[in-house]
Amino acid sequence: MRVKKHIQSWLLISVGIFSALVACSSLKVSDPKSVVIAMFGAMEKNDKATLAHLLDLAELMRDYGEDYALHSDSPRVFTNPEQILDDLTGDGLTKRRWFSLQRIINDVDVMGETATVGVTFVDKEQSRAYLTKFGLHVVNGKWKIYSFKTTQSSP
Repeated sequence: MRVKKHIQSWLLISVGIFSALVACSSLKVSDPKSVVIAMFGAMEKNDKATLAHLLDLAELMRDYGEDYALHSDSPRVFTNPEQILDDLTGDGLTKRRWFSLQRIINDVDVMGETATVGVTFVDKEQSRAYLTKFGLHVVNGKWKIYSFKTTQSSP
């Protein structure tokens, strides 16, 4: 009887360890769409720490030539990661513009360790849509957003 209880205990512990390993391994690379959804959630909560884990801030700082805040006259240049986090939280220009519009998260296209997630920003008052592709890549086993590109603006 004692051997049977010992085997049952060992079996339960083994199943628990196996479940924990499976859960941990699935957290390493989440899907790109859930990263984009989590980013908007972190922006809404002004959670800079979470944003720092979801974004490749070094790559976003290199993103020259286009301002991702939508309908901006000239591209802004960010000189440090904190400026990007400030822009995406609180009263930042990008947060204000993106949250003034309806956001629709569209298709995901995964190509190995890179992906794009389509996001449409809809300005109902102006009957205008901004089609964007958020670029993601895998960094240390996790998807991170490295680019916000407006691909089309339709009246």
